[in-house]
Amino acid sequence: MANMKRTALITGGSRGIGFGIALELAREGIDLAINGLRPEDQVKEALDKLRHGGNRVIYCQGDLSLRNHRESVLAMIRKEYGQLNFLVNNAGIAPKERKDLMEATEESFERVMRTNLQGPFFLSQSVAKWLVDQKKEDDHFFGAIINISSISATVVSLNRGEYCVSKAGMSMMTKLFAARLGEFDIPVYEIRPGVIETDMTAEVKEKYDKLFREGLAVQSRWGQASDVGKIVLAMVQGLLPYSTGEVIMADGGLTLTRL
Repeated sequence: MANMKRTALITGGSRGIGFGIALELAREGIDLAINGLRPEDQVKEALDKLRHGGNRVIYCQGDLSLRNHRESVLAMIRKEYGQLNFLVNNAGIAPKERKDLMEATEESFERVMRTNLQGPFFLSQSVAKWLVDQKKEDDHFFGAIINISSISATVVSLNRGEYCVSKAGMSMMTKLFAARLGEFDIPVYEIRPGVIETDMTAEVKEKYDKLFREGLAVQSRWGQASDVGKIVLAMVQGLLPYSTGEVIMADGGLTLTRL
């Protein structure tokens, strides 16, 4: 498997956790399709870093909550690579305003759900069909779908309820696609990051520095994007072949029940 050329689509792959995942896969020699909302010239530095090892990297700009954008992204990958092995559903947004559960708006709920759940669900549906077609053509084909959810799938945050609901939905989505694709031996996984140090969490750094010092997690440090990336790497290397539908935590033991 290590000598076979493989390709991966990483949504939200030009920054934060997605970029950490992309770096690990690039070092593995996997050709990448990076999706994001920003124009390509604004992510050039990230793309250049991913191309450093000589593997191919394309940028597929688009809003994956929209059907025509999803179709355009997959058409671009078909044209450039002619195949796809791995889908990493990483892109996600938080509410624009954190409001108490009793004040959450329908507009915010719909916005978060479209990006965090509806888009990944129907992107996974399209990719799953493509993976199955490739598997039918080649018994040795290896593909997988990897969903990056959050500890918020089970941990309550009353000031961003719509985000929690979207991640809980992604968790069920993982189980559904794992069950559906089992007959084709195409695994589907879920990774739940905890508090990860990225540009998006920079504004709460002081708060979580203090919480980590006070024992928030078993491992008293911020999670890094590379921590999540290494888990994805193990999955695409085929090191978890009999674990479809499973959740891998990347939270430093934050959600462990302790006395």
